[in-house]
Amino acid sequence: MTHEIIVAGFGGQGVLFTGQLLAYAALAEGREVSFIPSYGPEMRGGTAHCAVVISDEEISSPLVEEPTAALVFNLPSLARFEPRVKPGGLLLLNSSLVHRPVQRNDLLVYRVPASEIAAGLGLDRVANMVMLGAYLALSRAVSPETVRRLLEEKIFARSPQLLEVNRQALEAGERYTGSLALGA
Repeated sequence: MTHEIIVAGFGGQGVLFTGQLLAYAALAEGREVSFIPSYGPEMRGGTAHCAVVISDEEISSPLVEEPTAALVFNLPSLARFEPRVKPGGLLLLNSSLVHRPVQRNDLLVYRVPASEIAAGLGLDRVANMVMLGAYLALSRAVSPETVRRLLEEKIFARSPQLLEVNRQALEAGERYTGSLALGA
């Protein structure tokens, strides 16, 4: 199976980190991966997005023209990437910042109040991990356990407090989306 993912938002929202973490997790699981970041010259506060392809087979092109999923962190990113998602694809929105209705009716749309959930954990900067947890619960593109292990071993090994809040955010996203899928 191939997952073609766009992660998009403002610079400083952890968009590129989210894409990198997905790519590293797929590599750790022995999958084929491509990762292409893109950001404006001002980066923090400017627009940023990345394209991640995860596949069980060789990837013929790293370009993502019609993503199977888009993780959208802000309104400008919704305007840019909603039209590009493949029919039947997944559109995951940070509903704390994206308030307008989705224009298409051929997508699976999940609204996750990621910024609010992150603020409830005491660090609003982990909204990206809430979104990633939600995406993993819906797609199973990579194992959430692999992501947690990478967070612990590679990324936040020197900062236990930062590791714990990121782990909590990832799990909160998984739980939130899981409750939506069950109709709660």
